[in-house]
This record gives sequence, structure tokens and C-alpha cells, in this order.
Amino acid sequence: MKAMIIKSFGGPEVFEGAELAKPEVKAGHVLVRVAANSVNTVDTMIRQMGKDLPISPALPAVLGMDFAGTVEAVGEGVTGYKAGDEVYGCAGGLADLPGALAEYMLADVRLIARKPENLSMREAAALPLVAITAYEGLFRAGISKGQKVLVHGGSGGVGHVALQLARYMGADVYATGGGDKQLALIRNLGGKSINYHTETVADYVAQHTRGAGFDLVFDSVGGANMANSFEAAALNGQIATTVAMVELDLSKAHFKGLSLHVVFMLIPMLHDHRREQHGQILSKLSEIIEAGGLRPVLDEKRFSLTEVGQAHARLSSGAAMGKVVVEIEVEK
Repeated sequence: MKAMIIKSFGGPEVFEGAELAKPEVKAGHVLVRVAANSVNTVDTMIRQMGKDLPISPALPAVLGMDFAGTVEAVGEGVTGYKAGDEVYGCAGGLADLPGALAEYMLADVRLIARKPENLSMREAAALPLVAITAYEGLFRAGISKGQKVLVHGGSGGVGHVALQLARYMGADVYATGGGDKQLALIRNLGGKSINYHTETVADYVAQHTRGAGFDLVFDSVGGANMANSFEAAALNGQIATTVAMVELDLSKAHFKGLSLHVVFMLIPMLHDHRREQHGQILSKLSEIIEAGGLRPVLDEKRFSLTEVGQAHARLSSGAAMGKVVVEIEVEK
């Protein structure tokens, strides 16, 4: 089968084409003919940082976590799937799990679900990692109808999904962005936009919550921005973040009685820990998508399998608007 591999870590140019043996299906897994794969920030981090990241695979490696495709064969013990079923998931591209930048991929059946019928393969491939992350963060933070929710980075990969899911759950959603296109996207997705370049936290807390703060803050920016999340949160508020690798004074969080939820959605893949929860979340997301509650935003640029280096460069450049997707089988 055709694949794109890396034999060293570094820039986008490290990808090279290769012919690899087609994986053999095994118990508890399905063999998927991959149609599309999306590029996430963690994919670019693995490609660049290599051994400095404990989640990186041994070389040579096939990267690519997210995928959508068609089941080619099912392994022993697999029920609920058959050859020809269209599926999506986040099931490889790190540690000892080969990724989706190939014509075929072996996937643990616990990490996949049926592809939403109203999405193309490209659209479905854009969702698993970011959508599971958004879903997990919102529900761990106790999302409920009528809450005021703030999403930091509301036009980003995780953020634009968290915004839509929070609205679907009945919340009053606000989101930060840093440019006209980002702010317009937030509004198009049904959120109330906040320009973090021109509005201080104190300003938008006063304007939108009468100074009380937001019940739930979903911080997809994280790092030093968590200080802004602490400031924006209401007393006894909830904060979910996807980037907690930072040294930060927790005094404000202490005196406001805040709860912090750190989301690291790769844990099931890395540690074989409760993998079935990812399949369950993806199934629930399919229901939400088919009900019209969520749709991914895709970048305007299209990339083929051999152009994966360009796709990585596109994401890293900051010029992409929406998820960057690599097509293994070009849709007509």
C-alpha cells in the first residue's frame, strides 16, 4: 500500500513516499481503507519534536491520528461493523499505533464509530480529535442549559467545535477571536464574538455578565491565557483547558473557588485506558451532527497524500481557516 512516512524528525520536508505491506486484521480491530486524514497541532509537534515528546512513535513512522474511511475487514470478536461500513475515529499516529497517512489503517474498534451520514469523508476526518476534546471538556465541566459559556479561541480547531456543542446543549455562548475573519466565523457559528485585541477581560465580563463572570470557560488557548480564564470565570465557576503546560499562580482560582479540568484526549490511545469511551463519544457526536448541531469548518486549501508536508506547513503557518485535511482518496 502507498503511505507517507518519516525517517527522521524535523520540518515538513521529512515526509517521503513508501510502499508498505497492507496491515492484517486482528482480533478487536478493523482494517480501514482510509479516505481522508486531518492534521492536528499534536501531529506537527510529533513531527518536529520527536524524542522530546513521550508520545512520539519509533522511526520510521506513519503519522496521522484522525481518519475517515471504509471498513475493509473485521477481526475476531468485532460486532456491529462489517465490510463496507463508513467509519471515523482517532486511532493511531503516536506511540506504537501506526497512523492514517496510508491507504489502509488498522484501528481498534473501541476508538471508532459510524461516520455521520450527512458529512463527507473530508468533513468526518476533520472531527475526531478536536470533537472528542471539546465534548470531554464541556461535560467534565458540567455544561448545562442556560449557562453563560466563554470559549477562548472560538474559531480554532477545538474551539469552533466547543462553541457549537455548547450552543447545542442550550448554553449562551461567547467566544474570543483576534481578527475579522475569526470573529465573523464565531458569529456564523452562533456565538457572540469578543475581540481579545481590543476588549479587556474586565470589559467583556462587565458587558456580558454584569460583572458576575462566566459559569464555564473552555480555554482552547491555555498556557498563560489561563490567567484570563481565571479572571473571566464566575465564583465557583468551571474551567476546562486543553493546554495546561504552564507555571501559573493559582491564587485567583483559589479565592474564586474555581474547578479546573485538564483535557488530554490521547490518554485512551497511549495507555489503553477506557478506549470504549472514545467510541461512545464519537457515536454521540454522530447523532448531534445528523441532528444539525455540529459541522466542521474546513480550510479552503486541499491536499493529497503526497502533499502532506504542505498540509503540515499550512497548519503551522497560522494561515489556515478551519481544519486542514489530507485526502487519500480524492472525493468526486
